[in-house]
Amino acid sequence: MPTAHLDSRFSTPGAAPAAWEEVQRGLGEADLFWVVTVRADGRPHVTPLLAVVLDDVLHFCTGPTEQKAKNLATNPHCSLLTGNGTRLEGLDLVVEGTAVRVTDEALLRRLADEWVRKYGQDWRFEVVDGAFVHADDSLRGDDPGSAHVFAVVPRSVFAFGKGEPYSQTRFTFPSGGGVGPSTRSEGA
Repeated sequence: MPTAHLDSRFSTPGAAPAAWEEVQRGLGEADLFWVVTVRADGRPHVTPLLAVVLDDVLHFCTGPTEQKAKNLATNPHCSLLTGNGTRLEGLDLVVEGTAVRVTDEALLRRLADEWVRKYGQDWRFEVVDGAFVHADDSLRGDDPGSAHVFAVVPRSVFAFGKGEPYSQTRFTFPSGGGVGPSTRSEGA
């Protein structure tokens, strides 16, 4: 369980830290995330993507030739952001951590099921050689391609409560902890 730290500089007087359960629910229910990675020359790269939570760990996938995959190959640090896009209500969330490639085929099959559960049949993947391959032949074309799956091992999670009361909560994780078994995989 992470430790919550309310930042009173950016919170309404008397505000309480966000509840970790609310943060977990927000991450699990979010439809769209933005991933931030760092290019080899130090410039940031930001792009939207889909992500799922399994075993209390946030996961995303990307093709091995996409810019974010190239960035993660040289620097595995990343952030995933989600929120409702309004300024007066809701909870914006930022997960800062390290992307670790998932290659365990049993875990990948569970993750593939989670993508379908959350996003529907259009997001059905098969597991082939430690990666996802889209299961819909009509979307594959001549080259089905593959997608590498990453677990995000969190270092910090920020929760920005909007509306009265405003709050900024930073969650930190014990050294080597804070993640479930989903990180059984290889380094990014």
